[in-house]
Amino acid sequence: MLTLYSYWRSSAAYRVRIALNLKGLAYKQVPVHLVKDGGQQHAPEYQALNPQELVPLLVDGDCKIAQSLAILEYLEEAYPVPALLPPDPAVRAQVRALALHIACEVHPLNNLRVLQYLSAELGASDEAKNAWYRHWVGTGLAAVEQGLARFDGRLSLGQRPGYLEACLIPQVYNARRFNCDLEAYPRLLAMVARCESLDAFKRAAPEAQPDAQ
Repeated sequence: MLTLYSYWRSSAAYRVRIALNLKGLAYKQVPVHLVKDGGQQHAPEYQALNPQELVPLLVDGDCKIAQSLAILEYLEEAYPVPALLPPDPAVRAQVRALALHIACEVHPLNNLRVLQYLSAELGASDEAKNAWYRHWVGTGLAAVEQGLARFDGRLSLGQRPGYLEACLIPQVYNARRFNCDLEAYPRLLAMVARCESLDAFKRAAPEAQPDAQ
C-alpha cells in the first residue's frame, strides 16, 4: 500500500490526497504535525526520510517522493488510469502551467513557514500578515481566473477533474480561511463548486483527515 506523510492543513498534501482519490488508489496516512513539538517535520526520524523536512512525502515500496507536483507526475506515470492530465499536448501544457502557477507562484508566498517568518522574524502584525496574504492570493487567482477561460465552463478533463483541480481546490480552501474576497473569480468558483460535491474531494478535505484538529 502507498504511504502518504501528510498534515491535515497542508495544501500541498491536500493536492496529493485529491489525486490519490481521483485515481482510486488505496493509501495509508502518517500524520506529521507542522507546529507541534517545534514542527515534527524537523524530527531526525522524518528528516531521514525526507531531508527537505516538508510534507507531503509519498512512499511506494522503495521509492520515496517529495514535492506535491513531483508526486502527481509520478502517480500519472506509475498509475496512468484514470488519467489526471488531458491527452492533447497543448491542453496538457496549459493545465500544467496553471497548476505550476498555483503551486509555485501563489502558494509559496502564503504557506505556513513564510507566515511564521513574517511574524517571528520581521515582527509583522496579524493585520500586516493578512494583508500580505490577501494581496498575493488575489494577484495569483486573478491570473488563474483568466486561464480558466480556455475551458469554457468545463472541468480540465471535460466532465472530469484532474491535475489542475487537485491544485486549485486546496488554494481556494486556504483563501477562504483567510477571508479573501473571491467574488471577482466566477469561473474559478464554478469549477470549485463542481469539485467540492465529488466524493474524491470530500474525502481529501482537511476536516476529513485523521489528524484534523
